[in-house]
Amino acid sequence: MRTDGIAGHVGERVPAEPVRVLIADDQALLRGSFRVLVEAEPGLTVVGEAGTGAAAVELALRTRPDVVLMDVRMPEMDGIEATRLIRDTPEASDVRVLILTMFDHDAYVFSALRAGASGFLLKDVSPVELLQAIRVVASGESLLAPSVTRRLVAEFCRRPEPAPRVPTELGGLTAREHEVLTLVTRGLANGEIARRLHVSPATVKTHIGHLFDKLGVRDRVQLVIIGYETGIISPGNR
Repeated sequence: MRTDGIAGHVGERVPAEPVRVLIADDQALLRGSFRVLVEAEPGLTVVGEAGTGAAAVELALRTRPDVVLMDVRMPEMDGIEATRLIRDTPEASDVRVLILTMFDHDAYVFSALRAGASGFLLKDVSPVELLQAIRVVASGESLLAPSVTRRLVAEFCRRPEPAPRVPTELGGLTAREHEVLTLVTRGLANGEIARRLHVSPATVKTHIGHLFDKLGVRDRVQLVIIGYETGIISPGNR
């Protein structure tokens, strides 16, 4: 997955088939702005717009886009439930959801990620970063920028949580894998983890691949969730 931010995709070879994007936001002006931006980019195309969560689900299941740009707060059904319904539908298993949110006001990002979103961006992201993020998510990777992860961590620590559960799967991790999981949960990028552990970024990437396999997760977002749910990071031990 993309671990050191999302820069670096400008100038990449445009794929033979365009990345198909569905835009879900309750503000028509914002949807229109996203459409203009996406369709002006070679290799990307918009397959539809939805102004409600229910419409987003219906369009996603009908058009099967590569990526859904999903707002959190929408009428009829919020983006979290819409994401869950899309991701829980076997026929739409290849549809990826990228949450767009104003983080300071949307305290539901964690739930959205648990529902199956592949990552999230703040709505003040630059146009270049948004286009790069669409390509990253469409390629099958998750996107959780380190700086945003840290803000997410801070939000978790302000909330009362139930006693952590420790899945038996963690017993199969090596000491180094446990260290890597802890640092991922804290929001460190691969390069930062490599410097902290005095290993190469390639070695860190290998450890993260092992974590994916052993914990049965598909991306870095879910590693962060496991780190919190198992108490690896908590308000008392950050």
